[in-house]
Amino acid sequence: MAQQGAQLDGAKFCCSMCLDLLKDPVTIPCGHSYCMSCINNFWDEEDKKEIYSCPQCRQTFTPRPVLVKSTMLADLLEELKKTGLQAAAADLCYAGPEDVACDVCTGRKLKAFKSCLVCLVSYCENHLQPHYESTKFKKHKLVDPSETLQENICSRHDEVMKMFCRTDQQIICYLCSVDEHKGHDTVSAKAERTERQRELEVSRLNIQRRIQDREKDVKLLQQEVEAISRSADKAVEDSEKIFTELIRHLQKRSSDVKQQIRSQQETEVSGVKELQEKLQQEITELKRKDAELKKLSHTEDHNQFLHNYPSVSQLSEATDSSSINIRPLRYFEDVTAAVSELRDKLQDILKEEWTNISLTTRAGFLRYSHEITLDPNTAFTLLLLSDWNRKATYTSQQQSNSSHPDRFTGWQQVLSRESLTGRCYWEVEWSGTGLCVAVAYKNISRAGSKECRFGFNDKSWALHYYNNKYELWFNSISTPVSGPGSSRVGVYLDHRAGILSFYSVSETMTLLHRVQTTFTQPLYAGVRLNAYGNTAELCKVK
Repeated sequence: MAQQGAQLDGAKFCCSMCLDLLKDPVTIPCGHSYCMSCINNFWDEEDKKEIYSCPQCRQTFTPRPVLVKSTMLADLLEELKKTGLQAAAADLCYAGPEDVACDVCTGRKLKAFKSCLVCLVSYCENHLQPHYESTKFKKHKLVDPSETLQENICSRHDEVMKMFCRTDQQIICYLCSVDEHKGHDTVSAKAERTERQRELEVSRLNIQRRIQDREKDVKLLQQEVEAISRSADKAVEDSEKIFTELIRHLQKRSSDVKQQIRSQQETEVSGVKELQEKLQQEITELKRKDAELKKLSHTEDHNQFLHNYPSVSQLSEATDSSSINIRPLRYFEDVTAAVSELRDKLQDILKEEWTNISLTTRAGFLRYSHEITLDPNTAFTLLLLSDWNRKATYTSQQQSNSSHPDRFTGWQQVLSRESLTGRCYWEVEWSGTGLCVAVAYKNISRAGSKECRFGFNDKSWALHYYNNKYELWFNSISTPVSGPGSSRVGVYLDHRAGILSFYSVSETMTLLHRVQTTFTQPLYAGVRLNAYGNTAELCKVK
């Protein structure tokens, strides 16, 4: 445990450049510490760029920082050396299996500090010193330790490859340039690197410029999304207020009509009841008079009969009942007719305005219209493709005898040549007894009873129109769809949002059905025809 602690402390007080204990330790502005000589040598190589960086975190500094020995860190190192830290730190400097080892060390090798592209040898810090001290090594190129130095040796001539053949686009040695590459356009590897470096910088500038342009485009598109959302939210809010107000007006008018009808009902009923009471009183009086006449008719005394007859036989004046049958059961039909007329006018207005709204919506969809063609390689053998592969006709004659792995063999259907991603809108014009408009994944089966039929698997969605009714099919499950019949069907796809919508298109555009799901692959448009002579055409929408 004590040894592990020492190794841990050693790692903290080792220079990350020479991998030895810090000598004359300095701390640069980013907070990392190095030997003064190590960081000075490193920055000497960066003098040309006049930008100085930290070898560990790559933070840059301008101008070159002034280095001052860290007295506290130096004193601490001196104290730690007494506890055996020097030995632990030395252990950390030996090369492990994952390290580049010094090629000069014998026995247990130290980690390489640099590799020389001229010597093609990797050196630890001790064996690297001649490269710093002797002028003979001044032109040698030192790089970070590399295990691929031998790749710079020509396998044919065993020479260092310092040339570049532009004719064959490969690195060669000087013997190759006078041998199999004789007469070729050759330059030094350094010259080629310099030119390619310039091209690389130009490419980077272009990439950075494109990144900036695309970031601006993304920002603009985000602003457009936010503007669309705000506009849609306001339109929904305003529409709800308008319809709420309209409903409130209709409810007020309904209440007024109801009140008027009830008031008129009360007046009419009151008059009827008054007449009814008079008639009831007359009936009572007549019944009483009839009883007196009956009694008189049974009187046996002729003188008594004649004496009482004049007073009994007189009848009161009859009540006038001629108004009873003037309007039997028709008191309020004029009100109902007026309300019905109002309803018809309101429906006409709503229909006209809805047409304007629908046309505006279609104009928005047309922004995403796609020119789609049918793929002959997928067409059922009895389908005739025409009009530059935009129209399919179900015929009784074989159109293609060629076998193709993409061809449907079980059902009279065909897929588009183009794949559909993003947001797309297209329309299908059809004639005949019915139609199936679909979208499907490329890997839908091409044979079988259900495996390949649009809507009868989990790889396709299909809108069927037959016998004047619509159905949406997916994975052999049918969903009834209501809507007006039309010879043209519009399809809107937002692949990323997982939205698939079908519309009946005529003078107006009516939503038939909307699917919300997650699409995992690009989709292809498809059609299936029901009977001989039926046609389906992918329209050129404008």
